[in-house]
Amino acid sequence: MRVYFDNAATTPLDPEVLKEMYKVMENHYGNPSSIHAHGREVRTLIERSRKTVANLLHTSPAEIFFTSGGTEADNTAIRCGIADHGIKHAITSKLEHHAVIHTLEAMQKAGVIKLSFVDTDDKGNIDYQHLEILLQQNERTFVSLMHANNEIGTLTDIEQVGNLCEQYNAIFHCDTVQTMGHYAHDLSKLKVNFLVCAAHKLHGPKGVGFLHVNHKLKISPMIYGGSQERNMRGGTENVYGIVGLAKALELAYTEMEQHQQHIQGLKTYMIDKLKHEIPGIGFNGETAPEKSLYTVLNVSFPEMDMADMLLFNLDIAGISASGGSACSSGTDIGSHVLNAIGANPTRPSVRFSFSKYNTKEEIDYTVNKVREVCLVNA
Repeated sequence: MRVYFDNAATTPLDPEVLKEMYKVMENHYGNPSSIHAHGREVRTLIERSRKTVANLLHTSPAEIFFTSGGTEADNTAIRCGIADHGIKHAITSKLEHHAVIHTLEAMQKAGVIKLSFVDTDDKGNIDYQHLEILLQQNERTFVSLMHANNEIGTLTDIEQVGNLCEQYNAIFHCDTVQTMGHYAHDLSKLKVNFLVCAAHKLHGPKGVGFLHVNHKLKISPMIYGGSQERNMRGGTENVYGIVGLAKALELAYTEMEQHQQHIQGLKTYMIDKLKHEIPGIGFNGETAPEKSLYTVLNVSFPEMDMADMLLFNLDIAGISASGGSACSSGTDIGSHVLNAIGANPTRPSVRFSFSKYNTKEEIDYTVNKVREVCLVNA
């Protein structure tokens, strides 16, 4: 039996998405920048996809810019948002994705900004009082905080962050790569300047995403070379990917409630089963449904011999998951997220992440195999 529990890394392509993309590949090959009929056909597909995305998010198509994925979108928002608005101070957390942290750290090293880290607790929750203290400085600030952590699943109240940013005239960039398509984002109400998506996290294709840029905030391109994306991103558009992204997001919104119930049921079932089967089991981050991304469960296992072989043993058993540990030596940098929340470095951790395609039978199989590995290495 092969079980795929690494959906936070990437998800299987939905057959309906593949079907939609294949139709474009087979029948529409014109360059969307060309003015002839073949080009106009493809341009129509792109703009129809843009409108689909915008309608689902309750925003204008003019605020949606297609990119190569989440990393490019994050970099564009951070680099151009800071440069074009003379920002000298940025706030983030030590739990952010490296696409955010490494970009901000590089800008700090270059002397462009001063970088502050908001406090977080041992579950990965943002300290909103500390965030407000950091925002109370006189300079205009750039805030970058993700909606849900990709390793431990803890959710951030981005409505509260957005309200604080508006109050202190700060620019708010939110990485929603893990939550796009899993929660409804109403951009007519959410006070956010930049929002990010990667299609392959919601059963769409790899190599495509989008950046939402609020119309009140203008930025320059990060990639030059052509007039594509309304002069915001040079380079011929990934037409098949864009069509696939729009279809994947449309399916996600149509099926959102039933998938939330199904996947949250799987996560709760696995938590209960692990607690029953493995003494001393623990969890990194929040696990309560209202505080945690329902697709992610980060499990902290009891100390064991050959802990670094845990993932390997699971792979041998046919189970695909991801993991890591907090820093335990000078040579092992470990997970920056687990380090930030003060996780025990002697306990191995595994992230199990679920999708609509997973089943309770797969969880039963996985927990049994995990129990066997724990018993052998106890």
